[in-house]
Amino acid sequence: MSISTKNHSFVRNKLLNKEEIAFLDVREEDPHAREHPLFAANLPLPRIEIDAYGKLPKRNIPIVTLDDGEGYAELAAQRLVALGFTNVSIFEGGVKAWKAAGGEVFKDVNVPSKSFGELVESKRHTPSLSAQEVKQLIDNKEDVVVVDVRRFDEYNTMSIPTGISVPGAELVLRLPELAPNPKTKVIVNCAGRTRSIIGTQSLINAGIPNEVNALRNGTIGWTLAGQELDRGQTRKFKEVSENTTSEAALRARSVADRAGVKRASLVDVEKWKSQSERTTYFFDTRTPEEYEAKHLPGFRSVPGGQLVQETEMVAPVRGARMVLVDPSGGGVRANMPASWLAQMAWDVFVLDDVKSSDLSEKGAWQAPLPNLPQVETVDANTLSSWLKSDSNTLVIDFSTHANYVKGHIPGSWYALRSQLADALQKIPKVDRYVLTSTPAELGKFVAQELQALTKAEVLVLEGGNAAWAKAGLELEKGPTHLASPPLDRYKRPYEGTSVDPAAMQAYLDWEFGLVEQLGKDGTHHFWVL
Repeated sequence: MSISTKNHSFVRNKLLNKEEIAFLDVREEDPHAREHPLFAANLPLPRIEIDAYGKLPKRNIPIVTLDDGEGYAELAAQRLVALGFTNVSIFEGGVKAWKAAGGEVFKDVNVPSKSFGELVESKRHTPSLSAQEVKQLIDNKEDVVVVDVRRFDEYNTMSIPTGISVPGAELVLRLPELAPNPKTKVIVNCAGRTRSIIGTQSLINAGIPNEVNALRNGTIGWTLAGQELDRGQTRKFKEVSENTTSEAALRARSVADRAGVKRASLVDVEKWKSQSERTTYFFDTRTPEEYEAKHLPGFRSVPGGQLVQETEMVAPVRGARMVLVDPSGGGVRANMPASWLAQMAWDVFVLDDVKSSDLSEKGAWQAPLPNLPQVETVDANTLSSWLKSDSNTLVIDFSTHANYVKGHIPGSWYALRSQLADALQKIPKVDRYVLTSTPAELGKFVAQELQALTKAEVLVLEGGNAAWAKAGLELEKGPTHLASPPLDRYKRPYEGTSVDPAAMQAYLDWEFGLVEQLGKDGTHHFWVL
């Protein structure tokens, strides 16, 4: 079937009218982060079969695919149609055409959330202290608690001295027991600005009696001040009493009500799951550990702080309905994120009156997948013996570059599915290629494409890299054999432990300019409580 094209005015009108649209930038993350429209969510071409059903729950939503003239938008549209999506178009002329029509373009990732955070600070004048001021408080052993609102793995990589890991949505629930004395000063930090602004303002909005300040510019500001960060810290929040939970629940509910968050019941959830004319996302905003212990059927685990920070990564359909649940924290970790999502113009509900007996499922969330292609496979131990005895077998790994660097099958080559033909020019010619990946299913989708480009035998490692590791087989670390440039990951200027100060400063300068860019774009409907 021929696939139609759409233009700037079509997309803009959908956004202005708050109608559902999945505007998908199907390039790899790095080119996406260099420039894209505000609500163009990144769904890279190589991952469409893996991610589409989880991120685009309804098959009839208007989808518009975007690239910058590379041809990916058309390929992505074809793949989406093959997966059963019925309303798929291509954005004509790509990013260049968006700009030519007067559309604003943004740099970096998670831009809707970051620009919203800057808007909050500009409207509410969220209080903050400089890195030097916070260091002085710590050095003077003043009564101060530093809470780090990022994911635990980010905190563990680098953190402010004395800092405790309290991911964003946990703050209102956990802080009263971390700082029981109302005279204790509270410092909220992230890597840059957004999550510390939202975290600080969350505590203020909830009426916490302590003085609360954001650490201005986060770990970036700390580093630019020439101050040392800690590495490898493991301090975490603790469980809290029923009294603390009840009081936090009242505070969070009050904030959600003021933000216009709506309430939902399990009856509503069942109705919305089968509704064809509306997209609904169902998110459990507790910690992943609590979710895996027991959760509601059909709900995906997305901790609340990350949901506010990375909304378009899990909910790319702008204009969709969103239902949040926190069945074991008095609703605090659903109501607080919901209050922010409402201000970001999402149609957001919190699910109430969930009993423990309703939580009938266990384990991690499994992305819904299409039927997997029938391909020849090999198990990990057989592959291992081939690699030891046969120089004519070679492994190609289609995981993310970050996963490949962490550990891969010795001698395997990293390649991007979107650059397959180019990658094959760099990979040695052999009689047999074995494809592996994380997630394991990805390799099966690549196999047929690779087979069309080579006369060699193509097999897939059953269970992917996880099966290799589970078999106790050796892994190699580092960027040892790269057949493709690592375009699948945009290097955040605040990531890792050795970052150029000029890049950090440029990142902060960019964040300061986001409010002005929001004004020029004009499609966001953001407001601030």
